[in-house]
Amino acid sequence: MSDVTEQLLTIIPYLRRYARALVGDQAVGDTYVRICLETLVQEPGRVRSGPDARVQLFSLFHEVLSRTGVRDSASDALDPGELTDLTVESRLQALPPAERQALLLTTLEGFSVDQAAEILKVPEATASALVADAWSMVNQQMATTILIIEDEPVIALDIAGLVNDMGHSVVGVAASQSEAVQIARKAQPGLVLADIDLGAGGSGLTAVKSILQSMTVPVIFVTAYPERLLTGERPEPTYLVTKPFEPDTLKVTISQALSFFGTRPQETRQAV
Repeated sequence: MSDVTEQLLTIIPYLRRYARALVGDQAVGDTYVRICLETLVQEPGRVRSGPDARVQLFSLFHEVLSRTGVRDSASDALDPGELTDLTVESRLQALPPAERQALLLTTLEGFSVDQAAEILKVPEATASALVADAWSMVNQQMATTILIIEDEPVIALDIAGLVNDMGHSVVGVAASQSEAVQIARKAQPGLVLADIDLGAGGSGLTAVKSILQSMTVPVIFVTAYPERLLTGERPEPTYLVTKPFEPDTLKVTISQALSFFGTRPQETRQAV
């Protein structure tokens, strides 16, 4: 196995996470990643082994977005039947495409502003302005109620403080899967933030599956092991934040999840 192949295997799960957050859909995001990798097979020199391999791959991914017409749902570059959910992007009012891309690159994926500029092929000053504009829009996000599923009290307090600072309200903190289901059914939260491993309290993933049987709500998984969920098998979560997380990363993921969820017809809303 070559050095670049080994690097790609570690980068691809995070590219998939980014793609899903960017378009707000698991299948569509994975479709773009697949096309990106197919392009790389045809042009193997586009990504070279080294410390900037991640920037190179994300840059190639954005070339794919541009070439296949991600901002134009009428594009003939892809099979329209395969990308029917792309219309959600045109309905997304909270963050226009350029601002959304810059913000997700610098928060969710941790790129610097100059790296984001390189990926998006814009001047650094433009990338910086896009991030600033995006945060201004994010701060205008309508407040909602949030259920936190987390068995570590300190982490739960950190998350609660963060969402309160954003203007949201916490309707409950559950340390076990049974408690999470009970709170959710009673409080009907507008968003769920869930850890996966609740120790003796069971599984946050199991709790979420139970919750989604009785209500439709966006879910963000906050976990130290995102690769355990991004396995390539179905179902997989659309929104993942890696522990330890940066506050800005969780903030933008919350706003992204609420923005996309609010633009979808009720029958198509899915969290996992």
